Amino acid sequence: MTKNKQQSDLMNLTRRGFIKASSAVGSAAALASGISLPFKSSPARAAESVTNDEKVVWSACTVNCGSRCPLRMHVQNGEIKYVETDNTGGDVFGDSPQVRACLRGRSMRRRVYNPDRLKYPMKRVGKRGEGKFKRISWQEAYDEVATTMQRLIKDYGNDSIYLNYGTGTLGGTVTKSWPPASTLIARLMNLCGGYLNHYGDYSTAQIAEGLSHTYGGWAMNNSFSDLANAKLNIQFGNNPAETRMSGGGLIHHYVESKNKSNVRTIIIDPRYTDTAGGREDQWIPIRPSTDAALVAGLAHVLITENYVDQAFLDKYCIGYDEKTLPASAPKNSDYKSYILGLGDDGVEKTPQWASKITGIPVDTIIKLGREMGANKPCAIHQGWGLQRTANGELASRAIAMLSLLTGSVGVSGGSTGARESDINIPFVRFPTVPNPVKTSISMFLWTDAIYRHHEMTDKTDGVRGAERLANPIKMIWNYAGNCLVNQHADINRTHEILQDDKACEMIVVIDNHMTSSAKYADIILPDLTTSEQDDWAMDGKASNAPYFIYAQKAIEPQFEAKSIYEMCSEIAKRMGVEKEFTKGRTQQEWVEHLYAETRKQDPSLPTFEEMKELGIYKRQYHRDYIAYQDFRNDPEANPLSTPSGKIEIYSETLANIAKEWTLKEDEVIHPLPIYVDSFEGHNDPLTAKFPLQLTGFHFKARCHSTYGNVALLKAAARQEVWINPIDAEARGIKNGDMVSIFNDRGEVRIPAKVTPRILPHVVALGEGAWYAPDGQKIDHAGSINVLTTQRPSPLAKGNPQHTNLVDIKLANKA
Repeated sequence: MTKNKQQSDLMNLTRRGFIKASSAVGSAAALASGISLPFKSSPARAAESVTNDEKVVWSACTVNCGSRCPLRMHVQNGEIKYVETDNTGGDVFGDSPQVRACLRGRSMRRRVYNPDRLKYPMKRVGKRGEGKFKRISWQEAYDEVATTMQRLIKDYGNDSIYLNYGTGTLGGTVTKSWPPASTLIARLMNLCGGYLNHYGDYSTAQIAEGLSHTYGGWAMNNSFSDLANAKLNIQFGNNPAETRMSGGGLIHHYVESKNKSNVRTIIIDPRYTDTAGGREDQWIPIRPSTDAALVAGLAHVLITENYVDQAFLDKYCIGYDEKTLPASAPKNSDYKSYILGLGDDGVEKTPQWASKITGIPVDTIIKLGREMGANKPCAIHQGWGLQRTANGELASRAIAMLSLLTGSVGVSGGSTGARESDINIPFVRFPTVPNPVKTSISMFLWTDAIYRHHEMTDKTDGVRGAERLANPIKMIWNYAGNCLVNQHADINRTHEILQDDKACEMIVVIDNHMTSSAKYADIILPDLTTSEQDDWAMDGKASNAPYFIYAQKAIEPQFEAKSIYEMCSEIAKRMGVEKEFTKGRTQQEWVEHLYAETRKQDPSLPTFEEMKELGIYKRQYHRDYIAYQDFRNDPEANPLSTPSGKIEIYSETLANIAKEWTLKEDEVIHPLPIYVDSFEGHNDPLTAKFPLQLTGFHFKARCHSTYGNVALLKAAARQEVWINPIDAEARGIKNGDMVSIFNDRGEVRIPAKVTPRILPHVVALGEGAWYAPDGQKIDHAGSINVLTTQRPSPLAKGNPQHTNLVDIKLANKA
């Protein structure tokens, strides 16, 4: 290669954003002289030769942690020997930073070669859940699945087949397991007449539904990079150090941006989280499920001390006070009247009132309210844990009120009260096929749809697209998900429902490992890992520095595992829709075709051949994402998708739902973001029997249940239940003691972590541990869902898996 050609190639890469312009000339000179370049200024090599028998292949970690981290697989003699992470870009924030995977992603080799790896197709021979199977051929597996589908469709209809929630592989095009309508299984089923769909998800059911009635659709927020412009940073139950960890996550942007402004940071959470970890200015511990009461107390301070942004509320919002109430709303049904005690309940929401509910001192509430009022706009974010409660829809809407009262929406340094947002690079995904079946259920009620479908209606159980379910679920597809058992609630009850194979007649599990859920399959189909196939990994959560990865096949498929594309193509052939399903393309041809379609929309992207070499493509946006900025600048030209086109503090839609739906006495749907006690909350009479509130949290050693079977990670971060010293002493429990956590739903035995980092009368357990029962319905792994309720939240019919009452005792005590 000539020197001029080298310079030309490097300048082309520079124009496309691969290399900073300031580095190009020096890079060309270095190449010309044969000097090896530092990784900061050189394009990465997807299959770079390290030794004669070793190559480095770019891959990715595509689990559901919000990140999509690049991995560099060192392959020798067809085996992954070790894993490294991103080595491109700089070490300075805002300078195309390296996207460094966390220890979970770096342990990918231990997932690929795990003893639990599924090796070949299998058919159940014992009872569901026993884990007894016999090996069968792929042809037998395909034939059995197709034949059963044909029979069930004929006898019951397509709506008897259900695609269960699964997020084990995200960010891809061909391999993605969520959202369900975008999966290859959905494409297959829709070509065969459709399937019973679901709405919502285990992560965000309540906040997605709640804030859609405030902002219209999915609620966005400012990016974490905008914290560099903030005057005050308040995080409600948001813990990115564990939920968005790694260079591909948002914790890096959170910390670096916060440090730029040195913004005062307040963490509100029952636990002293790793996100606090000495980097916060104040930790305010709060009782679970009482966030809306705290908001009401803060709102009282803001309103009575004249801190609210009245002009913003008048122009952009519906229902703050009587001036903007809808005509259909009763007198004094506005938010201001609710706070001042002029509404139906007649209770003034003073800081003293809020203190009794939340456990937060009155003085702390007053000072925080004044601090928010004096530092407008405020950066206010909420994590998803607090909405995963029995009153989560109300709580998520309530936190948004703090952004509205302070006029913080649509401006730099401000917020909406939702979770942080980011900027992505647009990418053409695998084309979908419309579902002919219009009926859908909440993802949390699939067990109900097996045994009581005849009772499930739109007004009682949130059935959508029909007044009631026409058929029970007779077959379940479970692709890359552990929600059949492990991540679903009340495991013992779920076990009993799934035991009846005359009710749900067929469960097909497609996965990499023998998970807790896989043990309940009738047919198991072993899936490829990311390292064994090509795909695109997108949606890297990096605030204003998005990227995507060309994850390439590092090794040949292990054992008899096959790709989801090949599985679905073979079943499509037996169902008579192969041509429509594949469009005549192989998986690799689809990977290339989708990228070609993406480059039509954005020709500045590298070519496919260049991406083979680069592995990762990064794009730096020198701006922050400001949610609803266009709406703030011109609300008439850029209305929201709410019925009014404005931010709805009072929702007529919710008022109508509250009138029409059948609710239990302790369930509340309300047009305003009010506070109500939750079932199994701190005021429930059940506290006399089970006095401790149990909440879950995302655990650093796992991503939900993924990586839960990697021995090295389990040893590094032991599964323990957090308990305050006050509660531990009262029960004679010392740190490290084996304890029994129990309620009427089940029992878990796990070591205790005695720590002041958890509020008294609250205990916490990391979610995702693989259920390990002993035959006596006692779990010895620490699976929180042995103890969680299957009763759904009122509006979203979502999973309130952080709303539980339990007690704890020493495991050796009667």
